[in-house]
Amino acid sequence: MSEVVVAQGAVVCAEAEIKGDVTIGTGTVVHPKARILAEGGPIVIGENNLIEEQTVIRNRKLSDDEEEVTGGHVMIIGQNNVFEVGSCCEALYVGKNNIMEPKSHVGPRIKISDGCIIGAKCYVNSFEMLETNTVIYGDKCTRRVQSVHPPAQTLQLDFLTKILPNFHHLKKAPKKD
Repeated sequence: MSEVVVAQGAVVCAEAEIKGDVTIGTGTVVHPKARILAEGGPIVIGENNLIEEQTVIRNRKLSDDEEEVTGGHVMIIGQNNVFEVGSCCEALYVGKNNIMEPKSHVGPRIKISDGCIIGAKCYVNSFEMLETNTVIYGDKCTRRVQSVHPPAQTLQLDFLTKILPNFHHLKKAPKKD
């Protein structure tokens, strides 16, 4: 049975498409037209993530080869990640403080540690765990390691938490007893 669980303090627009077993943590903001699809297994999204318009987060059914390499079907997304407009994430593990820039695509074979930035229009799907603070950018998906994590988007999250309910219907968290 499919179940969507929205934690208290999360702002999830009703216009977002959410299918399957999905858990959304406190402080996470999901814009309208975002798609979160748990087709191949559950998706657990941590606290204070920003999921913008036209973003696709998909735990898709894997081929036998992919399943053997990735080792599981539960997609785990840590905290303080930003999924910018039109990005697509199929990675089964995303740590914390990462940024997926517009129209970037992360395939199911890669794992993303902490503080990584996947640049606009970059496609990554190698069998690896990205090193902490890796930046992938440009036409050729050039890589480098930066010295610090990207800054958290707390001001933007606070703003959206206050503004989105004024203009959109929200999926409600269960009431506390």
